[in-house]
Parts: sequence; structure tokens; C-alpha cells
Amino acid sequence: MASSGSGQASPYRPYRHLKTLRGHEGPVACVKYSNDGTLLASASLDKTVILWSASSLTLFRRLFGHSEGISDLAWSSDSHYICSASDDRTLRIWDARSPSGECVKTLRGHSDRVFCVNFNPQSHLSVSGSFDETMRIWEVKTGKCLHAIRAHSMPLTSVSFNRDGSIVVSASHDGSCKIWDTESGTLLKTLIDDKSASVSFAKFSPNGKFILVATLNDTLRLSNYAAGKFLKIYTGHVNKLYCITSTFSVTNGKYIVSGSEDHCVYLWDLQPRTMVQKLEGHTDTVIAVSCHHQENKIASASLDKTIKIWVQDT
Repeated sequence: MASSGSGQASPYRPYRHLKTLRGHEGPVACVKYSNDGTLLASASLDKTVILWSASSLTLFRRLFGHSEGISDLAWSSDSHYICSASDDRTLRIWDARSPSGECVKTLRGHSDRVFCVNFNPQSHLSVSGSFDETMRIWEVKTGKCLHAIRAHSMPLTSVSFNRDGSIVVSASHDGSCKIWDTESGTLLKTLIDDKSASVSFAKFSPNGKFILVATLNDTLRLSNYAAGKFLKIYTGHVNKLYCITSTFSVTNGKYIVSGSEDHCVYLWDLQPRTMVQKLEGHTDTVIAVSCHHQENKIASASLDKTIKIWVQDT
């Protein structure tokens, strides 16, 4: 049950499948709604980024330029630019609003596959993580690398800024999750240092107080990182092999949403940790999910080369 603003519990409204988007020729590695909610971007091992209209669910533009597959992408806060992270060891910044979707910058410096990327909230910086075990903080306008940090002892799986951009959380296959000062690039805290399971994903909650951490032992945990405590554990999904991204749904109640290796999308009520729904329909691992910022909509990306859109009936 989800609670309504009146303090009364309101029944959970299930999501239903609305449409399947087909356009990629390879597994879809990432999907993200723009902050203004007008576009949905997807990245694939087919070396392209596709922009979809979030309202009509039609293909709007395809971005070409990477010479290898793309693992991750991020939107700038104003929904004008996209940064993509590729196996070709580069990051590209694209003007999503230009008629041709041109690449305005190529960020070079990593010596191995670039696996993850994010903008800071002001979008003048980006952070990337690579198989070269480093995290890099870039100045977006100039393309200059401000910090190249030997952050972990194995490939990085996730990098993310907090709400004001002052700190970055990084995750790695080495089993650790660390918090860094953006300005100086210094390590502030090690949140997890557990050699038993790879940390496959980490991101700050919308209010910036918590970090959602995924590990390759079928577990999602919510951390109060200031206190160094794990508050909640979410289980039921399958996650042992792939770096699956999870996220927060806040448009109607507070939920945790994640993909799964059993081809489903899972939703948990944030507070009681109860699983409220399992969305079925994909035919392979669901690797990424994104929640629309204004509407009750979820996009899921799968190794089955498709993206599915799920909606709640109002």
C-alpha cells in the first residue's frame, strides 16, 4: 500500500505495458528520460544513441559517431545535451536539440572502455568511470579533464553526483563504494568495502540524503551515508551477472524500480520494502530503467534489443 498525503493508505495502482520501442540492432544498455520529460534517450551496443519522443513514442533522431558499443548516457539538467560513454574509450557530448544532433565535444583520456557517466546538477562538469579503474571529472565546456583519480582496484561500474554536485559516489567490481569531494578529487568516505560481491550500481536519492546501492548478490540497499548505516534492503529480483541500473520513482508515492536478470522490472514500496509489482514482457535481462520526471511512466531497456514503456492508469 502507498500512503496518500492525507495520511490514509491508498491502494497501489499497477503499471501496464503501453508500447515496445524497436530501433536498436544490438542489446540496449541504457535508457533515460530528459529532465524536461520531452525526450527519451537510449544507448546500445550497436554504437548508436536514439532519441525518442516521450509523448508520441516515435523515433526522433539517431546519433552516430562512436566506433564501439555505448554503455551509458546522461542528460544535462536543461535537457539540451547528452553525454555518452563508450567502449571506444571516449565520451561524446551531443547537442540533442540541434537539427542534426551533432557531437559538440569528444572527451579523451581513459585508457580502456568507458562504462558510466553523469553530469553534475549545474551541468558544467561530468564524471566518468572506466575499466581502466579511474574516475575522471571533466569540464564540459572545454573538454578538459580536471581530475583523473585512481579510484578503485577493478573496473568502475557507476558514478553519480549528489544533489548540489559537491560529492560523487563511485562503485566498482572490487566490492567497494566510495564518496569523493568533487572540487579536490579527494576520498571522503568508503561506504562499502566488501570483497564478496561486486558493487554494480550506486546513485543518490532525489533529496540527496541516501544512496541506493546494488550488489551482484541479488540485493539493493539504501544507505544513510552520513551515518554510515544501511537502512533498508530490497530483494526478490535476480542480479548476479550484469550491472543493472535502478532508480527512484517519486511522481506518485515513493518506489524503488529495478531491472532483473529474470527479464522483469521490479517495483518496491520505498518505506516498507515490500515488492508491489513485477512487470513481465521482456525476453532477456532488463539492464536499465528510467522513470519519467513528471508522469507515472517507466521505460525499461533490455538485452532483447527493445525498450518497453509502462504506464499507470489514472
